[in-house]
Amino acid sequence: MKYLIILIGLFTSTLAVAQDAKAQGILDKVSAKIKAQKTFYVEFSAQIKNTSSGQNETVTGKGWVKGSKFCATYGENTIISNGVKTWTVVKEEKTVYEADASDDGEGMNPKKLMTIWETGFKNKYEKEETLNGEAVHVINLFPKNAKGSEYHTIVLYISKSTNELKKAIMKSNDGTVMTYSLTKFTSNPVVEDTKFVFDAKKYPGYHVVKD
Repeated sequence: MKYLIILIGLFTSTLAVAQDAKAQGILDKVSAKIKAQKTFYVEFSAQIKNTSSGQNETVTGKGWVKGSKFCATYGENTIISNGVKTWTVVKEEKTVYEADASDDGEGMNPKKLMTIWETGFKNKYEKEETLNGEAVHVINLFPKNAKGSEYHTIVLYISKSTNELKKAIMKSNDGTVMTYSLTKFTSNPVVEDTKFVFDAKKYPGYHVVKD
């Protein structure tokens, strides 16, 4: 959960002024595609490695988005937001953290994670290569506020044919590398509003902490 929460900080720095024109053009297309979706569903895997500490773990996740509402699972943790309130369910602690949606900056919203480059980053087009048999653009992101960021570099892999984010490698200053791989993306599925409602009955014995 630690490195997922760290991502929230990446969305709070100011927008970089200087951008790579080629990279920016590609990223704009990806952003436009995501924002055109009335709803979408994603599946992903995330590998977290740190050679110094010996950490090497992989978590999988899913996310449903409908406008400003979202529901996402990260390993055994679940985050639910109705656009007004956000509930973070931490299974290991048997605790639910409730906060105003505006307070968390929507940093864990899959839509925000799929457009991470929009706020606080400079970008640079690196190269074109093949990923799992598919041609992709490789673009580097660098936080404008380097001293205040946990990450010094984020490497994006974007499909040339579909303008979809396929992979992101997040390199932190403490040596941790988080590799996020998109394994499924579904455009405009039918998602009922009940998906974005926290139901305490589904979490018996959990303690609710309100910010």
